[in-house]
Amino acid sequence: MFSSPLFDNRADAGQKLAAAVKAEIEKLNLTASDDVKPIVYALPRGGLPVAVPIARLLGCPLDVVVAKKITRPDNLEYAIGAATADGEVVWQQKPRNLPFQTLALQQALDRAQSLLADLSPGRPNVSATGALAILVDDGIATGMTMAVAAKALRAQQLGALWICVPVAPQDLLEFLEEMSDRAIVLETPDPFYSVSRFYAEFPQVETEVALACLMQQTEWRSSVKLEG
Repeated sequence: MFSSPLFDNRADAGQKLAAAVKAEIEKLNLTASDDVKPIVYALPRGGLPVAVPIARLLGCPLDVVVAKKITRPDNLEYAIGAATADGEVVWQQKPRNLPFQTLALQQALDRAQSLLADLSPGRPNVSATGALAILVDDGIATGMTMAVAAKALRAQQLGALWICVPVAPQDLLEFLEEMSDRAIVLETPDPFYSVSRFYAEFPQVETEVALACLMQQTEWRSSVKLEG
């Protein structure tokens, strides 16, 4: 763990990130435009507790893009690519048609589709077409799942795509900016090693907790409708 953690937990990181996102929206004067429809998209499961404060502050829908790493059978921590539940795929290097790649890809797709099915009861019925999609995770280490999630959202004819995370390596910033219309990263510590070391508390987010995060949006979206 980092000697002085940057964030207490994911909720703390989300609150800080929410303030930065709201400030950026106000700076660009986007709130004055009726054409801007923000939708927060989280990478589950860890991205959802971070995304909740952002969607709550903006009063907008909270949805997910489920992406899973494609890993080598001999090293499940090493990502050779990533895939989303709807079939978008990115590879770290050009596929070499190794025997295990097809199986590894199918396993990633199966995991992503299974998680998406588990989270479906909490998802809003919204379209990304023309929206300001705010893509959120609890941090970025290699960028593989973020890259494939961004690709999946881009395919939906967005108005704009913002990538917003509490922490990421400095050397990934240019990559994130190339993938998006705007990248908001609160901290870029060096050396990096892993996302977890910058949180005082970083437990695994269970599927039940992730679903509860999605279900919370009925509170702030109902209040927005009443105020409107």
